Amino acid sequence: MAFKDYKMLNRQLTSLIEEDNGYVPVLSNLAALLWSSLDDINWSGFYIVKEDELVLGPFQGKLACIHIPYGSGVCGTAWKENATQLVPDVHQFPGHIACDSASNSEIVVPVRKYGEVVAVIDIDSPSFSRFDPADAEGLEETARILGESVCWD
Repeated sequence: MAFKDYKMLNRQLTSLIEEDNGYVPVLSNLAALLWSSLDDINWSGFYIVKEDELVLGPFQGKLACIHIPYGSGVCGTAWKENATQLVPDVHQFPGHIACDSASNSEIVVPVRKYGEVVAVIDIDSPSFSRFDPADAEGLEETARILGESVCWD
């Protein structure tokens, strides 16, 4: 059964933010929390908006792409469209950037500060169709908390 206790995960996130709301410690601990809480994933982490590209932030998993241009791949598309990308088969996604050939499905959720995307949550799975609307809903709440509560400076 897939993990669905995002309410608990988001309570844990809120506790982390209460101790230190800087984006590096929060995203570092949240990447580890996602990695240890979600089943059937092979990467969890963040890309942070830096000018005209996404730059790798804290993560758990294999080595990752460092720079992703605006609108490129799943992460760049989530940023450009300012919308969650729920991808059941990454091999069918136009322009998919394959950082890990073992990844088959992906979810990317924009993190917004004052409506502008400041980062994205990125989670990959070796299974096809691993993520569903319940994952999207839970992670969108995670992203809302990050956007409202974390210091992005």
